[in-house]
Amino acid sequence: MIDLMPTSEEQAAAIVRAHAQMNRPLAICGGDTRSGFGNAVAAEDRLRSTRLSGIVAYNPGEMVMTARSGTPLAEVEAALSENSQMLAFEPMDHRPIMARSGEPTIGGVFAANVSGPRRLIAGAARDSLLGVRFVNGSGEIIKAGGRVMKNVTGLDLVKLIAGSHGTLGFLTEVTFRVPPRPKTERTVVLSGLNDAEAASAMATAMALPVEVSGAAHLPLTVTWKFLAGKLPEGEATVLRIEGLAGSVEVRVEKLAAAMSAFATVTQLDERESQRLWREIRDVLPYADGTGRPVWRVSVAPGTGHQLVATLRLEAGVDAFYDWQGGLAWMRMEAEPEAELIRRFVKGLGGGHATLIRASVAARAATTGFQPEPEAVAMLSRRVKEKFDPAGILNPGKMG
Repeated sequence: MIDLMPTSEEQAAAIVRAHAQMNRPLAICGGDTRSGFGNAVAAEDRLRSTRLSGIVAYNPGEMVMTARSGTPLAEVEAALSENSQMLAFEPMDHRPIMARSGEPTIGGVFAANVSGPRRLIAGAARDSLLGVRFVNGSGEIIKAGGRVMKNVTGLDLVKLIAGSHGTLGFLTEVTFRVPPRPKTERTVVLSGLNDAEAASAMATAMALPVEVSGAAHLPLTVTWKFLAGKLPEGEATVLRIEGLAGSVEVRVEKLAAAMSAFATVTQLDERESQRLWREIRDVLPYADGTGRPVWRVSVAPGTGHQLVATLRLEAGVDAFYDWQGGLAWMRMEAEPEAELIRRFVKGLGGGHATLIRASVAARAATTGFQPEPEAVAMLSRRVKEKFDPAGILNPGKMG
């Protein structure tokens, strides 16, 4: 595969125009840390954003940053850290689970709508995105959105681009909100609850006026892999509290008192808490060096364990839960079982099952993204035709 790495937006536009005229497909890529999931892209040329790098504008007082799409995520996070700010949606690093190297880019984060444990209160990556610049499939440079939420020009277009995985355009620049970073954090650990009991405890915790910013359940099969095996014995249901030190102290005590009705309660200090939630975010238990299929399944909060319990009657599966049980990370013991999983997801009221990792053969035989209802699929095709008339941008990536 030939890598094409423009150093300017204009060069990127010229490359896309030339490929559109030749009807020659392009794989769209940033740091190549997430391109392994989704459906295979049939293209011999790859357009990469890595030389479109650098922070364009950042005033911490405005809590907004603009960066070129190929800017390494580490560079963005370092600049934010210096000013006690953050990406609220806590983007996952896919490298461990995908066994890839390279540097994640800020454009890749938004193109894939990557979100971590804080999503249940902060929203997804797209909810922080204010503006974009991108090249569409005709080689035209498009600008949408702006640096403040009041500027709603093109705002829907901004949301559309986020999560489109390069199928609608090649991102060149992104503008996004960067709120203050919490001064400290603590995690309350409930030990010994089964999946259903944990779902009930998490629902109770989320209803309390203590502002839980992370709620996950780690069954026995995975608890020993977190914090190098230092979590208390038994299953672990973990609840994070963030904010000012005094406030965190009071809220943790209230949460711990309420949760003592469900199980034995312990606490993690700031350093242990930060490490634990990084490991949950990056799906540490399944970063095992194997090619066994891994699914990311989003359903209604509190119902992930029902999906897994039903699935275990017919297939071998290991799982743990984030987003108050609304996100199930599942590792299959053998085949992906896509039809089975999606049938059970539908039976639970609907959701999204995305195949994150699988062998080349299994991936070729499996639809990577959740199939859309026909009416939605028809609308998606019409949108794709408008943005990319020749169909050259990541063809086949999303089905």
